[in-house]
Amino acid sequence: MAEPIHSVHGVPIRLTEERWRHVSEEHTELAGLRDEVLAAIASPDRVVGGQAGERIAIREIERGKHLVVVYREQDDDGFVITAFLTRRTRWLQGREQLWP
Repeated sequence: MAEPIHSVHGVPIRLTEERWRHVSEEHTELAGLRDEVLAAIASPDRVVGGQAGERIAIREIERGKHLVVVYREQDDDGFVITAFLTRRTRWLQGREQLWP
């Protein structure tokens, strides 16, 4: 497993091989974009809250196309749940903005 990256809140976030396999198999458009998924956590455009305590990092990767990474932060550790690309971000409106 690669070294964890740090979220904008300073928490180390792990992307395990099992989770990456899940992401890249369920969302084949992300195959080969592991570094971009990690960069979305470390340097997002914004982070909003999820419905069950997870965090959602959003990063525009090209005009109108966003990489969304869902992850969880615990006290001093965190992990990626899933990631996907979308052009539809309306469902993110109204969520609590956690960063910036």
